[in-house]
Amino acid sequence: MKTIGIIGGMSYESSIHYYERINNQVNELAGGLTCAKMIIYNVNFEDIRVLMLNNEWDKIGEELARIAKILEDAGADYIAIATNTMHKLADYVQKKINVPLIHIADCVADKCKKSDVLNVGLLGTKYTMVEDFLKNRLKENGLTVCTPDNTDVINEIDRIIFDELCKGNIKDSSRDYYVSVIKDMINKYGIKGVIFGCTEIEMLVKQENLDIPIFDTTQAHIDSIVNYSLEE
Repeated sequence: MKTIGIIGGMSYESSIHYYERINNQVNELAGGLTCAKMIIYNVNFEDIRVLMLNNEWDKIGEELARIAKILEDAGADYIAIATNTMHKLADYVQKKINVPLIHIADCVADKCKKSDVLNVGLLGTKYTMVEDFLKNRLKENGLTVCTPDNTDVINEIDRIIFDELCKGNIKDSSRDYYVSVIKDMINKYGIKGVIFGCTEIEMLVKQENLDIPIFDTTQAHIDSIVNYSLEE
């Protein structure tokens, strides 16, 4: 079994899902008392969030690369960043380490292609929706990707993530808002599926809330991590 190094804490709510699901899935596949070999570095998200708001991404990149190297030196065979937004810095982090980084966009793109769903909507933090770091990686994998084009909508999706979901606060009104945004994207862009490009969104919107398939980056990432862990 390989050892996975997880950079977590962004937010701790999503990291809980990573820890629990990875261990559950490894145990289901391997049986007995088997669980995953993981090294988790949980950051203080408040410090990271301040740097995000100040647009100091270079400092965030240096910190994530430093942590990734610590995990590598501790024996990690692979590195995973347990959040979508920080994949803005994935290429930078990869250049600073000597072990592979399991990229979340590649994982979810594989799920979409296996389901033959190539025209997708993408929801996530403002950074994920406005910038190209995740969209371009998905497009490189053969997908057609669209995001909301209304600034107010983007800001509200972002606010719900940071002010509610990152704190474990699940509101029906916020679920209804997300569902209405997705339905608008179906009507406007003809999307055949939607990617939840934020590790917290799957806490809010479930498959039964929609008529098109959901592709959750968190679960796709976890599935790949488990496969790498078990050397499949």
